[in-house]
Amino acid sequence: MLNMKKVRRETNFWSVSSTIMVLLIVFPSINIFMNLFKGANENWDHIKEYLLKTSMINTIILVIGTALLTVVIGVTLAWIVTIYDFPFKKFFKWGLILPLAIPPYIAAYTYDGMLNYTGVIQSALRNSFNITVQQKYFDITSIKGAIFIFTMFLFPYVFTITKAFFAKQSSNLIESARVLGNSTWEIFFKVALPISRTAIAGGVTLVVLEVLNDYGVVKYFGVTTFSTAIFKTWFSLGDIDSAIRLSALLMMFVIVVLTGEKVLRGRKQFSYTSSKIKPLNPIKLKGVKGGAAFTYCFIIFSLGFIIPTAQLIHWFSLSYEKILTMKFLILIKNTVIVGIIASVLIIMIATIVANFSRISRGGLARICSRVITLGYSIPGSVISIGVISFFILIDNKMSWLYEMIDKGGGKLVLTTSLAMLIFAYIIRFLAVGFNTVEAGFEKVGKKYFEASRMLGMNVTQTFFKVDFKMIRPAILSGFLLVFIDILKELPLTLILRPFNFETLATKTFEYANDEMIHEAAIASIFIIIIGVIAVFLFYRTEKDEVR
Repeated sequence: MLNMKKVRRETNFWSVSSTIMVLLIVFPSINIFMNLFKGANENWDHIKEYLLKTSMINTIILVIGTALLTVVIGVTLAWIVTIYDFPFKKFFKWGLILPLAIPPYIAAYTYDGMLNYTGVIQSALRNSFNITVQQKYFDITSIKGAIFIFTMFLFPYVFTITKAFFAKQSSNLIESARVLGNSTWEIFFKVALPISRTAIAGGVTLVVLEVLNDYGVVKYFGVTTFSTAIFKTWFSLGDIDSAIRLSALLMMFVIVVLTGEKVLRGRKQFSYTSSKIKPLNPIKLKGVKGGAAFTYCFIIFSLGFIIPTAQLIHWFSLSYEKILTMKFLILIKNTVIVGIIASVLIIMIATIVANFSRISRGGLARICSRVITLGYSIPGSVISIGVISFFILIDNKMSWLYEMIDKGGGKLVLTTSLAMLIFAYIIRFLAVGFNTVEAGFEKVGKKYFEASRMLGMNVTQTFFKVDFKMIRPAILSGFLLVFIDILKELPLTLILRPFNFETLATKTFEYANDEMIHEAAIASIFIIIIGVIAVFLFYRTEKDEVR
């Protein structure tokens, strides 16, 4: 039997490292909430009267509208591709995930470019059919248009999670319901929906968090939300204190959303009564019914991927000679370098904390594993406020050292460096890397770890010589997923990037904001190509796990 004191000493490195990392991640959020107890300045009355109410109402409308529509589209599509067999079903099972490869802010300017007066649709109506229509019928730059964009490009969250849940259900449930005389759609409402409530709630929560995090869509469409109010307060009014107060209110909104998810999940739990789990046998659809299923899937797939991608490719062909220069290559280099650095650090931290939570079942390990996943639920604008105030505090404390090294030099050394942006990426996307690595540890189990310990290796030696080699696929998958998320991230990068530092995401937004739509297509295509590759790899991984 192993000496317990020796085990505790050997786990000190992992526990101390995990605790320090968690404290660094939590501090910016605590700093935000502490500002709620400070006295408000003279700008706060103006913000409450002209910004706060509108921001709150618009945010609630966006959240509710997008949540309802993504549930309807995502769940029905998941049911159709799971329970039925129809033409091109195999393609739609992974093709309907592809809209996730297109960031909503790219979709927003693409659809606006197609629908405005000089866009392809109105131009075709005027030139080919001599039809002139009022612009208001094609104006997508409104809160309704924002809901449409969010729905078409975020529904895969609900679709993917719910489809996986449906696919793993026992066929006995369906067969029993059929014996009782229920039709397929009666089974859907009476059996499938109740037992999939947890999966649907999880998917909708991800959608809502993405809506709350967004800045590009609402800014481009001129919709005032919490995100735009924070940017406006900070950059237009120059009032970081009021921006922090708005961030704290948005964090409270996020807490309400996460609490609502727990309520939606409820206390009901479902499990199999038999260890024999049979996959669903799809019902063959022919004729009109098969055509209807194909048409529904194709319309959603076209709106969410084919149409915007085709338009971007067309714009790419018109402007690539002017944009594809050495400056654009530097843009790609910036994006790749900062993405790789942040992704490597995230995976390193995630691996340390995941290993600590695995080898130690104490309260500290549970707290670390819970806290480390909270960053993904915090909107980027809120993280930005917390991180920049945190780094300003550090720079003020370190000013004596900066003065010793370089007299007369700047006092905001860290605040004007890439370190601040990378730190924010770590907070925002650490949950993605942690969940992937933790899943890898769970798949491997502890038997090899325990065998290595019995043979005399300590915890650190066991990790490098045994565990690391076995969870390498999970680490690589986590790295890829984190890198893709960083590639698409906009609010964090816009606020925290150093002066004259551009990425593909910020350049796309800059071109679109300056109405240089054709030029914005170049960077957008690069983002989408990498996103499509990641989605395909995700589908292949999911398919292998199901097998």
